[in-house]
Amino acid sequence: MLPQLTPFDGVLLVDKPARLTSHDVVDYIRREFGFRKVGHCGTLDPAATGLLVIVLERATKLQDRLMSDDKTYEGTMLLGITTDSQDADGKIITEKPVPPLTAADIETVIAKFRGDIQQIPPMVSAKKIGGQTLYKLARKGKTIEREPRLVHIYDFRILKLDLPRIDFRVTCTKGTYVRTLCYDIGELLGCGAHLAALRRTRSGKLDIKDAHKLEDLLKLKRNELVSLIIPVLKLLKVE
Repeated sequence: MLPQLTPFDGVLLVDKPARLTSHDVVDYIRREFGFRKVGHCGTLDPAATGLLVIVLERATKLQDRLMSDDKTYEGTMLLGITTDSQDADGKIITEKPVPPLTAADIETVIAKFRGDIQQIPPMVSAKKIGGQTLYKLARKGKTIEREPRLVHIYDFRILKLDLPRIDFRVTCTKGTYVRTLCYDIGELLGCGAHLAALRRTRSGKLDIKDAHKLEDLLKLKRNELVSLIIPVLKLLKVE
């Protein structure tokens, strides 16, 4: 048990807006409320929205534990276009016509990605190899070899099919690149694909429905924030 806990030692659930990095959100909260220690439990790409678990003060000791939780996302895959980042922020590499695929055709391919799979981290990612951040190397036009890594897809299902768009929900282990899933599915479908939109809805037992918009949080005073913070001890019971 952590000694001398205060009401500020806990977790704040933020609904991250698009265009901000996860680190931007951390900086906003640190500066606005004067916290000494602030961290997040799982990076969301700038274009992605949704649940960002923010740990405050002594709760930062739980960061690694919370970061290892499984995640759930809802997103949109756009068939027919591949990009160098595997998402909508990248430069278009190929454009191909989308064949008249049925839901059954797509489900057959998606089924191959449930369970244990190997993923090669994209060059445009925050992963570090040999002390070098991949996206920084990519900005310099460099590409290095990346080893495949094992991830697990618990569930991957189509929510809506409106070709060339596919809305989906995926639940997976930490470190899964959803945009790489879209890219790989597009390759098997023969027309290519990229991730057009992504929203994290769950991390472990923490849910987006309990998160707060960053713009609303930044309007509060420090003492008003207390009621929104999940205390460390309550969090451990949730765990």
